Amino acid sequence: MEPGGQLNIQELLQQAQAVQEQLFTAQRELAEAEVKGTAGGGLVTATVNGEGEVTGLSIDPKVIDSGDPADTAETIADLVLAAIRDAAREARELQQEKMGPLAAGLGGAMPGLGGGGGLPGGLPGGFPGLGGGPGQDPGPSAGGPGGQQSGESGS
Repeated sequence: MEPGGQLNIQELLQQAQAVQEQLFTAQRELAEAEVKGTAGGGLVTATVNGEGEVTGLSIDPKVIDSGDPADTAETIADLVLAAIRDAAREARELQQEKMGPLAAGLGGAMPGLGGGGGLPGGLPGGFPGLGGGPGQDPGPSAGGPGGQQSGESGS
């Protein structure tokens, strides 16, 4: 502010431009970042970029029981879902880490920032059909039925 309480528009525009540059930098860093989520004690690993897009999936051959293909398929599906949920949680935390300070600098003026929802390129509502959206904690049940115990007993 100028003396006398006048708002300095030029200064305000410079601050807005600086915040915009920081926002673009944070978005670029998110797009380039990768996080991993695991399930079954590491038997399944999902890789997700900072924008929430699944970029890789690894399944340890130990999880496959050729003697019971139906149970194995169910176990693998459960582990894959749990690993993706874990990776999505990591991505939301990364989004909050990168974008949260920018929202604080704007006085919290970025609606929907909590949990990564509403962010440009973010995870609005999490992954469809997998839960884990804003306000949802995947918690200990993330392993789902046949989580770590089933995967570990198959070795």
